[in-house]
Parts: sequence; structure tokens; C-alpha cells
Amino acid sequence: MREFDVLVIGGGLAGLVAATEAADRGLKVGVIDQEGEQNLGGQAFWSLGGLFFVDSPEQRRMRIRDSLELARQDWFGSAAFDRTEDFWPRQWAEAYLQFAAGEKRSWLKAQGVSWFPVVGWAERGGGHADGHGNSVPRFHVTWGTGPGVLAPFVRRAKAASEEGKLTFLFRHQVDRLTVTNGAVTGATGVLLAGDATPRGGSSSRNVVGEFEVEAGAVIVASGGIGGNHDLVRKSWPLDRLGPPPKAMVAGVPVHVDGRMLSITQAVGGEIINGDRMWHYTEGLKNWDPIWPNHGIRILPGPSSFWCDADGNRFPAPAMPGFDTLGTLKEIRSRGHEYSWFILNKAIIKKEFALSGSEQNPDLTDKNLSLLAKRLGKNPPGPVQAFMDKGEDFVVRDNLEDLVAGMNELSGEYRLGVHHLRAQIEARDREMENSFSKDAQVTAIRGARNYLGDKLMRTAKPHRLLDPAAGPLIGVRLHILTRKTLGGLHTDLEGRVLNRENKPVPGLYAAGEVSGFGGGGMHGYNALEGTFLGGCLFSGRVAGRSVRR
Repeated sequence: MREFDVLVIGGGLAGLVAATEAADRGLKVGVIDQEGEQNLGGQAFWSLGGLFFVDSPEQRRMRIRDSLELARQDWFGSAAFDRTEDFWPRQWAEAYLQFAAGEKRSWLKAQGVSWFPVVGWAERGGGHADGHGNSVPRFHVTWGTGPGVLAPFVRRAKAASEEGKLTFLFRHQVDRLTVTNGAVTGATGVLLAGDATPRGGSSSRNVVGEFEVEAGAVIVASGGIGGNHDLVRKSWPLDRLGPPPKAMVAGVPVHVDGRMLSITQAVGGEIINGDRMWHYTEGLKNWDPIWPNHGIRILPGPSSFWCDADGNRFPAPAMPGFDTLGTLKEIRSRGHEYSWFILNKAIIKKEFALSGSEQNPDLTDKNLSLLAKRLGKNPPGPVQAFMDKGEDFVVRDNLEDLVAGMNELSGEYRLGVHHLRAQIEARDREMENSFSKDAQVTAIRGARNYLGDKLMRTAKPHRLLDPAAGPLIGVRLHILTRKTLGGLHTDLEGRVLNRENKPVPGLYAAGEVSGFGGGGMHGYNALEGTFLGGCLFSGRVAGRSVRR
């Protein structure tokens, strides 16, 4: 039987941060994961590496005036905390804002992390200054994307392993947390057969043995539920988002299964805000999937025409890049499983980016010559590959042929060309009018007031049906599962709380399994760039607090 001072369950970003911080304090640490070593780093590896900073040097260089006060207004306006159990999530939100405006950047920079100089403006919100959304650009893409965020913690963990301070236990699937005299003192479970399936793929669940681990304390850092669509549907907030979709694409691998939530609950850990979640509306079926039902999210600029499955344009703020859950509610309240973007080549080459480290080889591989091609005449290579090979894309020279192709793709023949033409031509007239009443046209012009968007993310305003900007493109958008915003209830030391709001002795949590801190520091909405940051912060807190 293995014995450790601290057992960390989960080898993702939060788990690695917690493990390395604990090992640096001289504690003997075990890191346990049901997947193989090839999956070390978990979901962070696949991310774009966006991080939320407040009043950073990158922002100041881009003439963005940000402040802790403005960030707090945006965060709490987005979170809309309204439950008695939101006490600790509120405390975590405030602590995280202080971290994002303070030492977060310098702490990472000291470990070799750096960022792309153009700050992105994600999740622009619902239309009110004190409501949801980012008032200014805050999305800092890491140079090296998700692997670049992971790199220092993988390096630190492997160095600690070589020094005998940290032990990796891969292919260990936890079935139960052990309790001795009222305190959590380890874990038991099964050993899974070795499996060389590449990172992200579905590995076998063939059992070859059992294990038992003893520890002075346990940190649960096992991630979310996005790969378990049955659990997503069970947790779905019917009152806020309408009925759950019958079909979704998966933004995470199947091993993101949420199984540690019930295992932790069995020893007294309380789960709160399980109905708060973050799923995207701009999902594509990956033409080259890594895991089953693999979905990729479009990170859109503001110009695409967005309509429902019947061809009805969405009202503001359901516009590209503005209000994720507001748009999800619009789609589901109409009973639809998908929606459509209609755009053209001029828009797609400037405004389409794809989420994920593997979809951004220029940033991931730190390749400047490849990066320069983003400013060229054609869409980036990964976007062009989806246009050529992705099943959700239709490319045609005129609207009649485009609508016919979109109807053929869906097989439902719900789109009417005259209905769509009337709406698109009305919007096109506003493009030629410097005094527009169209909210999206105003938003496009507002976006171009920011130099970063003008240079890299927003097409020059033009008529969508202008032949010179063609061909026309229709993109079917699926709902894509991604993040859990609620989870294990924790205090500001990362200790898991029970139903009486008292710490469960010996039990801690970090990362998505804890709602990124407190059981849901985001509240109902996220500002983007805050998921990796939540893993970093909560992992650091747990690693520095455990066994104090």
C-alpha cells in the first residue's frame, strides 16, 4: 500500500498546480489519474490558453483602460449571485479578481509563460453596463496556447518526481475515498490495463487489479462533467435554458465524466450550484476527431448573420461573441438543436478562429511565419480545412444555391430563401447607412474602434451579399458541451465543506470539480479566460493550504 502526505486525484492543470505547490513545501505527494501519462495536463492541453488579466501591460499597450473596479463590476454583474450558498463563491470571486489584477501575471511570467500581444475581447455581454460581459478586452492568449500554460507545472512535477517528492500513479481509477476516525485518509479503486491510445482518445476500462492509497489529506481535482452527456442533461437548468438538447457535440473527451463528484459526496462533501454550466452554441463536428463526437468551437468575430433553424435572425444580444448563455436560451426556447451562421469569404478569413491548441498551430508552436498568414487573403489553414472537409459547411456563389445546400445538409428543408433574403438585405442597407439602428451593425463599428479587433478580428463593414466579398458560406452550429460552473463547496483554503458548511477533515478540492473555487465562483456566467485561471488559482490555494 502506498502512503503519501497528500494525494491529488486528477492530473490536469489544477491537480498539477496543487501537487507542485505542496511538493515545494516538502510534502510527499501522490498524483493519481485514471488515464495514462500521455494525458498529463488534462483538458488544459486542448485549450487556446486564454487567461483573464486586469490592467495588464498588454492591455495598456493596446490603449485599453482597465481597473479592478471595472473588472469587479463586470464579474459580479455576470455572476448574478442570488443564493444563500453563494457566500463562498462570492469570496472566491473577489479573491480571484485580486489575483488577476495582482500577482497572477508575474507569478506565471517568472515561470516562463508569455502572451500574444493583441488582447482579445471575448463575451462582450448582454447590453447593460452593470450586467453580463466584459466592458474591455481581457482575453490574453498564451504564447504556446494551452500547452504553454501547462509547461511550467509539468516541468515542476517531473522535477519533483525525479527528486522523489512526487509520485505519479497513472491508470488508477478511484472508486472510493477512505475515511478513518471521521477524516479522509486516502482512496481505493481499480488498476486499469495499460493503454497507448493517443491523448484525448477513449482508453480501455479493462480492470487488472486493485489498489489502496493512504494519505494525510486528499485534494480532489478531477475536472468536470462535459464528457458525460447524460449527467449534463440531468443537471440542465430547465427554467433558465429550456429543455436539454437531444444531440450535442462534445468539447471534452469521454473521460471527463464527473464520477468523483458522487464519490466525494459519499464521504460528506457538499455539491452546490450543479445546475450552473457553460456550454457553447457555435460548435462544429470535427472532420478529424480525436475523441468520440468531437466538437470544435468557433471563436467568432461580430459580423456573421446568425439565425435559428427556421431562418429567423436572433435579436440582440444574441450576436456572435456577445452573450453565450443568452443565445443558448434563445435556441432552446424555440426547441431547436442547432442554428446557422451566414457569412462570406471576407468575413471568415478575418473573423473565424477555432478554439483549441491543435487548431492554432501558429500560436501553439510559436511559429511567427505561420502566424503572419492570419493577415493574408485567405482563411487560416485550420479554418480552410473545415470549409473543405467539415460536414457543417456549405459554400455557394449565390443565396439561392446556398439556402438549397443548407436545406440539403440539415435534411429538414426549413429555410426559405425569400425570408432570409429579406432579413439580410435589410441588414445590408444598414451597412450603407452611417446612422444605423441595427444593434449588430453598431456592434461591428464599435468593435473596429479597438485596434486589436480592427487589425485581426473584425472584417471591414460591407454588404453580406456583395459579390466581391463572396462566395457565401453557411455554417451549421451545434450545441457543444464544455464547463461545469458549480461543484464541490469549498472555503478559501480549498477545504471541502459538508451540508453544515463545516470542513470535511482531510478533504480539499481544486479546479472545475469545485466550480473553479467555492463551488461556483463564476455564478451564472463566465467572462472567458477564467477557466484556466480558476484552475491555476484554486490549485495554488489547495496546494499551499493542505496539511497546514
